[in-house]
Amino acid sequence: MTEVKIASRTCPDEFGRPRTFHYALTVDTVESDTFSCENYGVRISEESGDTAAIPGITTSAVRIDELLTLLVEHGVSPTALPDVISDWL
Repeated sequence: MTEVKIASRTCPDEFGRPRTFHYALTVDTVESDTFSCENYGVRISEESGDTAAIPGITTSAVRIDELLTLLVEHGVSPTALPDVISDWL
């Protein structure tokens, strides 16, 4: 698996304390006898140590770019990632 850092974002929590999230694209190669393709996922890590990763979300580069843009713009945390992905799919 390859991981590419996409962005970092600092957002205040409900108490006004800053929380910094790091967003990354994960890339797995899927191979068979007749073809090979890339399968994209995401990882969000927080400076406090919390991390969440969901591999294999889509094979579409356009769709994963849309998803990563959404995650960064809304400051999605590692804890919220599974719910956001579930709603997005």
